[in-house]
Amino acid sequence: MKPDWDSLASTFEDSKKVLIADVDCTTGGKPLCEKYGVRGYPTIKYFNPPDEEGEDYKGGRSLDELKKFAENELGPGCSVDK
Repeated sequence: MKPDWDSLASTFEDSKKVLIADVDCTTGGKPLCEKYGVRGYPTIKYFNPPDEEGEDYKGGRSLDELKKFAENELGPGCSVDK
C-alpha cells in the first residue's frame, strides 16, 4: 500500500484543498495516533473541515480507489453560518 499512498501524495502535492500525509505511530507520531485512536496499521483517517475528530476510511486501498475518494470526498464543504 505504501507505493500507492506515496503516488497519491504526489498527485495532490500542489492541491490547495487536499493534504495527503502519513504518520509513523511507532516513533515520534505516537501521541498523534493515540489522540485519534489509531490502534492498527495501516489505518487511514480523513478530516474534512470543520471536522476535528476525523473519520476512519473504509474504502478500497488501490491507487485508483484512493484517488477517486480524494477527488470526490475531500476538501472543505459548503456551510452556512447562522
